[in-house]
Amino acid sequence: MTENPSGQEIFVVDDDPAVRETLSIVLSAAGYQSICFADGEALLAVARTRSPACILLDVHIPGRSGLDILQELHAEDYPAPIFMISGKGDIAMAVNAIKNGALDFIEKPFRGKEIVTRVEEAISAFARRQSGGMTAKVPSLNFPGREPLTLREREVLDLFSSGNTNKEAGRQLGISPRTIEYHRANIMKKLGARNATDLVRIVMAAAPKS
Repeated sequence: MTENPSGQEIFVVDDDPAVRETLSIVLSAAGYQSICFADGEALLAVARTRSPACILLDVHIPGRSGLDILQELHAEDYPAPIFMISGKGDIAMAVNAIKNGALDFIEKPFRGKEIVTRVEEAISAFARRQSGGMTAKVPSLNFPGREPLTLREREVLDLFSSGNTNKEAGRQLGISPRTIEYHRANIMKKLGARNATDLVRIVMAAAPKS
């Protein structure tokens, strides 16, 4: 077993006991301590007073949905990355979850190794962001008359403007390349960019003149 140096807690929220058990075994084998919940209310009762290193939240849970829980936690500002777990037919809902602050989504069925890798990358990226290792320049830019970008969209735009590929940006933010591509498409739509070159031009035009 690989020991995790920080002994981090990961909250797992899923109404399926088999999924909770599988994730608990996989995460424990990687050195994490998994705390499992069968519904969103149970998670909220703990998450309001204790912050984990990461949350794995299923879309379909009893009572309020995973999307409701995201909004309740103010996911964009929550002090830990949140992944949505979704079935193959829930992609549109997963994308909606990202709009509501989820870091990324993980599709069922999933592989244990993939879960651990995604979680580790997300936790590392979040720690770099918190320690100032990723100081985005784009958040200081103004795009008058445009729909505001979310903080994560600004981070993606900063990395893209610096020449990072989808894969490189994803690695730095702990996000899958597919989700990076979704963010880029949304950024281009909000800023009215026709293509990647046009997007860079818009960013350069918004940059403070020295």
